[in-house]
Amino acid sequence: MELQQRVNAFVKLGHFLSQFTNAPKDANIDTAFIDGFKHQLKLAQENNGWFSKNNLDFALKSWTEALTEANLEQWTTNYNFEAIDPETIAIIMAGNIPLVGFHDFLSVLISGHHVIVKQSSNDKHLLPYLAKYLEYLEPEFKGRIKFTEDKLEGYDAVIATGSNNTARYFEYYFKDNPSIIRKNRNSVAILTGQETHEQLESLSDDIFRYYGLGCRNVSKLYVPEDYNFDDFFKAVFKWKDIINESKYANNYDYNKAVYIMSEFDMLENGFLMIKEDQSFGSPIATIFYEKYKNLSTLKQHLESEKENIQCIVASEFAAEEIPFGQTQEPKLWDYADNIDTVDFLLKL
Repeated sequence: MELQQRVNAFVKLGHFLSQFTNAPKDANIDTAFIDGFKHQLKLAQENNGWFSKNNLDFALKSWTEALTEANLEQWTTNYNFEAIDPETIAIIMAGNIPLVGFHDFLSVLISGHHVIVKQSSNDKHLLPYLAKYLEYLEPEFKGRIKFTEDKLEGYDAVIATGSNNTARYFEYYFKDNPSIIRKNRNSVAILTGQETHEQLESLSDDIFRYYGLGCRNVSKLYVPEDYNFDDFFKAVFKWKDIINESKYANNYDYNKAVYIMSEFDMLENGFLMIKEDQSFGSPIATIFYEKYKNLSTLKQHLESEKENIQCIVASEFAAEEIPFGQTQEPKLWDYADNIDTVDFLLKL
Protein backbone atom coordinates (compact mmCIF):
# COMPACT_ATOMS: atom_id res chain seq x y z
CA MET A 1 0.00 0.00 0.00
CA GLU A 2 1.35 3.43 -0.96
CA LEU A 3 1.85 6.20 1.58
CA GLN A 4 -0.74 8.37 -0.17
CA GLN A 5 -3.34 5.64 0.26
CA ARG A 6 -2.66 5.54 3.98
CA VAL A 7 -2.80 9.31 4.27
CA ASN A 8 -6.05 9.49 2.32
CA ALA A 9 -7.65 6.87 4.57
CA PHE A 10 -6.80 8.78 7.74
CA VAL A 11 -8.03 12.03 6.20
CA LYS A 12 -11.35 10.32 5.58
CA LEU A 13 -11.32 8.94 9.12
CA GLY A 14 -10.86 12.49 10.40
CA HIS A 15 -13.85 13.56 8.32
CA PHE A 16 -15.86 10.74 9.85
CA LEU A 17 -14.93 11.90 13.35
CA SER A 18 -16.00 15.42 12.43
CA GLN A 19 -19.56 14.12 12.17
CA PHE A 20 -19.57 13.84 15.96
CA THR A 21 -18.55 17.48 16.43
CA ASN A 22 -20.28 20.71 15.44
CA ALA A 23 -19.15 20.25 11.83
CA PRO A 24 -21.81 20.05 9.09
CA LYS A 25 -23.22 16.55 8.70
CA ASP A 26 -22.23 14.61 5.58
CA ALA A 27 -25.14 12.79 3.95
CA ASN A 28 -22.66 10.58 2.05
CA ILE A 29 -21.59 8.73 5.20
CA ASP A 30 -23.72 5.64 5.81
CA THR A 31 -25.91 6.27 8.86
CA ALA A 32 -25.18 2.72 10.01
CA PHE A 33 -21.58 3.75 10.68
CA ILE A 34 -22.72 6.91 12.45
CA ASP A 35 -25.17 5.02 14.64
CA GLY A 36 -22.60 2.30 15.31
CA PHE A 37 -20.03 4.76 16.59
CA LYS A 38 -22.63 6.59 18.67
CA HIS A 39 -23.28 3.25 20.37
CA GLN A 40 -19.56 2.79 21.04
CA LEU A 41 -19.39 6.27 22.55
CA LYS A 42 -22.28 5.34 24.82
CA LEU A 43 -20.50 2.14 25.88
CA ALA A 44 -17.26 4.04 26.50
CA GLN A 45 -19.06 6.49 28.77
CA GLU A 46 -20.85 3.71 30.65
CA ASN A 47 -17.66 1.69 31.06
CA ASN A 48 -15.50 4.54 32.36
CA GLY A 49 -16.95 7.25 34.57
CA TRP A 50 -14.06 9.58 33.69
CA PHE A 51 -15.09 9.51 30.01
CA SER A 52 -17.72 12.20 30.31
CA LYS A 53 -19.53 13.44 27.22
CA ASN A 54 -17.50 16.66 27.34
CA ASN A 55 -14.24 14.73 27.42
CA LEU A 56 -15.29 12.40 24.63
CA ASP A 57 -16.44 15.37 22.54
CA PHE A 58 -13.13 17.16 23.11
CA ALA A 59 -11.10 14.08 22.14
CA LEU A 60 -13.07 13.64 18.91
CA LYS A 61 -12.76 17.33 18.09
CA SER A 62 -9.00 17.19 18.68
CA TRP A 63 -8.52 14.25 16.33
CA THR A 64 -10.83 15.81 13.76
CA GLU A 65 -8.59 18.87 13.70
CA ALA A 66 -5.41 16.77 13.60
CA LEU A 67 -6.40 14.38 10.80
CA THR A 68 -6.50 16.88 7.95
CA GLU A 69 -4.72 16.46 4.64
CA ALA A 70 -2.53 19.47 5.37
CA ASN A 71 -1.46 18.18 8.80
CA LEU A 72 -0.82 14.62 7.63
CA GLU A 73 1.23 15.80 4.65
CA GLN A 74 3.23 18.26 6.76
CA TRP A 75 3.95 15.45 9.22
CA THR A 76 4.86 12.72 6.74
CA THR A 77 7.05 14.87 4.47
CA ASN A 78 9.68 14.84 7.24
CA TYR A 79 10.38 11.13 6.66
CA ASN A 80 11.36 8.68 3.94
CA PHE A 81 8.85 5.81 3.85
CA GLU A 82 10.10 4.23 0.63
CA ALA A 83 12.47 1.64 2.11
CA ILE A 84 10.06 0.36 4.74
CA ASP A 85 10.12 -3.39 5.39
CA PRO A 86 6.78 -4.06 7.12
CA GLU A 87 7.03 -5.56 10.57
CA THR A 88 4.51 -6.19 13.34
CA ILE A 89 4.43 -3.66 16.14
CA ALA A 90 2.75 -4.39 19.46
CA ILE A 91 1.17 -1.41 21.20
CA ILE A 92 0.22 -1.58 24.87
CA MET A 93 -2.09 1.34 25.50
CA ALA A 94 -3.02 3.33 28.57
CA GLY A 95 -6.65 4.20 29.28
CA ASN A 96 -6.53 7.45 31.22
CA ILE A 97 -8.12 9.64 28.53
CA PRO A 98 -10.23 8.75 25.47
CA LEU A 99 -8.22 7.42 22.51
CA VAL A 100 -4.96 8.11 24.34
CA GLY A 101 -3.17 5.47 22.27
CA PHE A 102 -4.44 6.64 18.90
CA HIS A 103 -1.24 8.49 17.96
CA ASP A 104 0.82 5.30 18.35
CA PHE A 105 -1.77 3.40 16.29
CA LEU A 106 -1.65 6.08 13.61
CA SER A 107 2.16 6.20 13.61
CA VAL A 108 2.51 2.45 13.11
CA LEU A 109 0.03 2.28 10.24
CA ILE A 110 1.16 5.47 8.51
CA SER A 111 4.69 4.04 8.59
CA GLY A 112 3.54 0.95 6.69
CA HIS A 113 3.83 -1.57 9.52
CA HIS A 114 1.29 -4.00 10.93
CA VAL A 115 -0.09 -3.51 14.43
CA ILE A 116 -1.21 -5.66 17.36
CA VAL A 117 -3.07 -3.59 19.95
CA LYS A 118 -3.51 -4.51 23.59
CA GLN A 119 -5.91 -1.97 25.02
CA SER A 120 -6.57 -0.86 28.56
CA SER A 121 -9.87 -2.15 29.93
CA ASN A 122 -10.68 1.51 30.64
CA ASP A 123 -10.70 2.46 26.96
CA LYS A 124 -11.64 -0.56 24.86
CA HIS A 125 -14.67 0.51 22.81
CA LEU A 126 -13.67 3.33 20.47
CA LEU A 127 -10.51 2.29 18.66
CA PRO A 128 -11.64 -1.17 17.42
CA TYR A 129 -14.66 0.44 15.75
CA LEU A 130 -12.52 3.15 14.14
CA ALA A 131 -10.12 0.45 12.95
CA LYS A 132 -12.98 -1.40 11.27
CA TYR A 133 -14.11 1.80 9.62
CA LEU A 134 -10.53 2.41 8.48
CA GLU A 135 -10.52 -1.03 6.85
CA TYR A 136 -13.78 -0.11 5.13
CA LEU A 137 -12.21 3.08 3.82
CA GLU A 138 -9.03 1.34 2.69
CA PRO A 139 -9.43 -2.45 2.29
CA GLU A 140 -5.64 -2.93 2.13
CA PHE A 141 -5.54 -2.26 5.87
CA LYS A 142 -7.32 -5.59 6.36
CA GLY A 143 -4.93 -8.11 7.89
CA ARG A 144 -2.66 -5.33 9.15
CA ILE A 145 -4.65 -4.52 12.32
CA LYS A 146 -5.25 -6.90 15.21
CA PHE A 147 -6.62 -6.41 18.72
CA THR A 148 -5.95 -8.90 21.49
CA GLU A 149 -6.69 -9.40 25.16
CA ASP A 150 -4.37 -12.41 25.34
CA LYS A 151 -0.61 -12.68 25.71
CA LEU A 152 1.19 -10.71 23.01
CA GLU A 153 2.79 -12.94 20.39
CA GLY A 154 4.30 -12.57 16.95
CA TYR A 155 5.58 -9.02 17.26
CA ASP A 156 8.89 -7.48 16.19
CA ALA A 157 8.89 -4.28 18.25
CA VAL A 158 6.90 -2.75 21.09
CA ILE A 159 5.45 0.59 22.13
CA ALA A 160 4.18 0.39 25.71
CA THR A 161 2.75 3.04 27.99
CA GLY A 162 2.24 2.59 31.72
CA SER A 163 3.21 3.66 35.20
CA ASN A 164 6.76 3.66 36.52
CA ASN A 165 6.06 0.27 38.08
CA THR A 166 4.68 -1.33 34.91
CA ALA A 167 7.50 0.25 32.90
CA ARG A 168 10.04 -1.79 34.87
CA TYR A 169 8.08 -4.93 33.97
CA PHE A 170 7.88 -3.85 30.32
CA GLU A 171 11.62 -3.16 30.17
CA TYR A 172 12.39 -6.63 31.46
CA TYR A 173 9.76 -8.48 29.45
CA PHE A 174 10.58 -6.77 26.15
CA LYS A 175 14.34 -6.51 26.67
CA ASP A 176 15.02 -8.54 23.53
CA ASN A 177 12.90 -6.34 21.25
CA PRO A 178 13.26 -2.79 19.99
CA SER A 179 10.92 -0.76 22.15
CA ILE A 180 9.61 2.56 23.32
CA ILE A 181 8.64 2.29 26.99
CA ARG A 182 6.82 5.28 28.46
CA LYS A 183 6.67 5.98 32.19
CA ASN A 184 4.87 8.50 34.38
CA ARG A 185 5.30 12.09 33.31
CA ASN A 186 3.54 15.27 34.33
CA SER A 187 3.31 18.79 33.00
CA VAL A 188 4.18 22.02 34.75
CA ALA A 189 3.42 25.71 34.31
CA ILE A 190 5.74 28.62 35.02
CA LEU A 191 4.05 31.72 36.43
CA THR A 192 5.74 35.09 36.98
CA GLY A 193 2.82 37.11 38.31
CA GLN A 194 2.65 39.09 35.06
CA GLU A 195 0.17 36.79 33.33
CA THR A 196 -3.04 38.25 31.93
CA HIS A 197 -6.46 37.04 33.03
CA GLU A 198 -6.84 35.41 29.60
CA GLN A 199 -3.58 33.47 30.01
CA LEU A 200 -4.54 32.21 33.45
CA GLU A 201 -8.01 31.30 32.22
CA SER A 202 -6.42 29.31 29.39
CA LEU A 203 -4.15 27.63 31.93
CA SER A 204 -7.24 26.36 33.71
CA ASP A 205 -8.01 24.28 30.60
CA ASP A 206 -4.56 22.70 30.88
CA ILE A 207 -5.34 21.82 34.49
CA PHE A 208 -8.95 20.61 34.38
CA ARG A 209 -9.39 19.09 30.91
CA TYR A 210 -9.86 15.31 31.23
CA TYR A 211 -10.07 15.92 35.02
CA GLY A 212 -6.28 16.33 35.03
CA LEU A 213 -5.71 12.65 34.25
CA GLY A 214 -3.46 13.11 31.21
CA CYS A 215 0.32 13.43 31.21
CA ARG A 216 -0.13 16.69 29.29
CA ASN A 217 -2.32 18.12 32.06
CA VAL A 218 -0.61 20.69 34.25
CA SER A 219 -0.29 19.21 37.73
CA LYS A 220 2.26 21.63 39.18
CA LEU A 221 2.90 25.38 39.19
CA TYR A 222 6.19 27.15 39.72
CA VAL A 223 5.59 30.59 41.19
CA PRO A 224 7.72 33.49 42.54
CA GLU A 225 8.28 33.60 46.28
CA ASP A 226 5.82 36.47 46.72
CA TYR A 227 3.15 35.09 44.39
CA ASN A 228 -0.48 35.96 45.17
CA PHE A 229 -2.95 33.28 44.05
CA ASP A 230 -5.98 35.62 43.96
CA ASP A 231 -5.80 36.26 40.20
CA PHE A 232 -5.25 32.56 39.56
CA PHE A 233 -8.34 31.60 41.55
CA LYS A 234 -10.43 34.19 39.73
CA ALA A 235 -9.28 32.89 36.35
CA VAL A 236 -9.93 29.19 37.02
CA PHE A 237 -13.46 29.95 38.25
CA LYS A 238 -14.82 29.12 34.79
CA TRP A 239 -14.31 25.43 35.70
CA LYS A 240 -16.36 25.71 38.91
CA ASP A 241 -19.07 23.36 37.65
CA ILE A 242 -16.64 20.44 37.56
CA ILE A 243 -17.42 19.92 41.27
CA ASN A 244 -20.94 18.86 40.25
CA GLU A 245 -19.52 15.72 38.59
CA SER A 246 -19.61 12.92 41.12
CA LYS A 247 -16.27 11.17 40.51
CA TYR A 248 -14.40 14.46 40.65
CA ALA A 249 -16.34 15.61 43.72
CA ASN A 250 -15.62 12.35 45.53
CA ASN A 251 -11.89 12.78 44.91
CA TYR A 252 -12.04 16.40 46.01
CA ASP A 253 -13.76 15.47 49.29
CA TYR A 254 -11.40 12.56 49.96
CA ASN A 255 -8.20 14.48 49.28
CA LYS A 256 -9.41 17.49 51.25
CA ALA A 257 -10.12 15.25 54.23
CA VAL A 258 -6.64 13.72 54.00
CA TYR A 259 -5.00 17.14 53.88
CA ILE A 260 -7.02 18.42 56.83
CA MET A 261 -6.35 15.36 58.98
CA SER A 262 -2.67 15.52 58.09
CA GLU A 263 -2.69 19.24 58.94
CA PHE A 264 -1.20 20.18 55.58
CA ASP A 265 -1.32 23.84 54.59
CA MET A 266 -3.35 24.39 51.47
CA LEU A 267 -5.51 26.87 49.61
CA GLU A 268 -8.87 25.88 48.15
CA ASN A 269 -11.83 27.46 46.40
CA GLY A 270 -14.52 24.82 46.61
CA PHE A 271 -13.41 22.80 43.57
CA LEU A 272 -9.59 22.96 43.53
CA MET A 273 -6.95 22.65 46.21
CA ILE A 274 -3.46 24.14 45.93
CA LYS A 275 -0.70 22.58 48.02
CA GLU A 276 2.99 23.38 48.24
CA ASP A 277 4.82 20.18 47.33
CA GLN A 278 8.02 19.21 45.51
CA SER A 279 6.34 16.27 43.74
CA PHE A 280 5.15 16.50 40.14
CA GLY A 281 2.08 14.27 40.17
CA SER A 282 -0.75 15.81 42.13
CA PRO A 283 -3.97 13.97 43.06
CA ILE A 284 -7.24 14.74 41.29
CA ALA A 285 -8.74 18.10 42.34
CA THR A 286 -5.33 19.22 43.60
CA ILE A 287 -2.50 21.14 42.00
CA PHE A 288 0.94 21.36 43.58
CA TYR A 289 3.11 24.45 43.57
CA GLU A 290 6.72 25.24 44.32
CA LYS A 291 8.35 28.63 44.74
CA TYR A 292 11.42 29.76 42.82
CA LYS A 293 13.93 32.56 43.46
CA ASN A 294 14.95 33.29 39.88
CA LEU A 295 14.17 31.94 36.42
CA SER A 296 17.71 30.91 35.53
CA THR A 297 17.93 28.62 38.55
CA LEU A 298 14.48 27.27 37.73
CA LYS A 299 15.59 26.43 34.19
CA GLN A 300 18.50 24.42 35.58
CA HIS A 301 16.16 22.62 37.96
CA LEU A 302 13.70 21.70 35.22
CA GLU A 303 16.51 20.52 32.99
CA SER A 304 17.62 18.14 35.74
CA GLU A 305 14.04 16.87 36.01
CA LYS A 306 13.28 16.59 32.29
CA GLU A 307 12.70 12.83 32.49
CA ASN A 308 9.69 13.54 34.72
CA ILE A 309 8.20 16.37 32.65
CA GLN A 310 5.97 16.07 29.59
CA CYS A 311 5.14 19.73 28.90
CA ILE A 312 6.28 23.11 30.17
CA VAL A 313 3.57 25.75 29.92
CA ALA A 314 4.93 29.29 30.01
CA SER A 315 5.34 32.59 28.20
CA GLU A 316 8.85 33.45 26.98
CA PHE A 317 10.54 31.05 29.40
CA ALA A 318 12.01 28.30 27.23
CA ALA A 319 12.25 27.37 23.54
CA GLU A 320 10.23 24.17 24.00
CA GLU A 321 7.44 25.78 26.03
CA ILE A 322 3.75 25.40 25.18
CA PRO A 323 1.45 28.45 25.28
CA PHE A 324 -1.20 28.60 27.97
CA GLY A 325 -4.26 26.52 27.13
CA GLN A 326 -2.69 24.33 24.43
CA THR A 327 -1.34 21.26 26.20
CA GLN A 328 -4.26 19.11 25.06
CA GLU A 329 -3.96 20.26 21.45
CA PRO A 330 -0.70 18.61 20.31
CA LYS A 331 0.28 18.50 16.66
CA LEU A 332 0.94 15.17 14.97
CA TRP A 333 4.66 15.89 15.26
CA ASP A 334 4.50 16.59 19.01
CA TYR A 335 5.70 13.25 20.34
CA ALA A 336 5.16 11.91 23.85
CA ASP A 337 8.36 12.00 25.94
CA ASN A 338 10.02 13.78 22.99
CA ILE A 339 10.68 10.40 21.37
CA ASP A 340 10.07 10.48 17.61
CA THR A 341 7.84 7.44 17.19
CA VAL A 342 7.89 7.46 13.39
CA ASP A 343 11.69 7.72 13.26
CA PHE A 344 11.85 4.73 15.63
CA LEU A 345 9.49 2.75 13.39
CA LEU A 346 11.34 3.58 10.18
CA LYS A 347 14.68 2.45 11.59
CA LEU A 348 13.56 -1.05 12.58
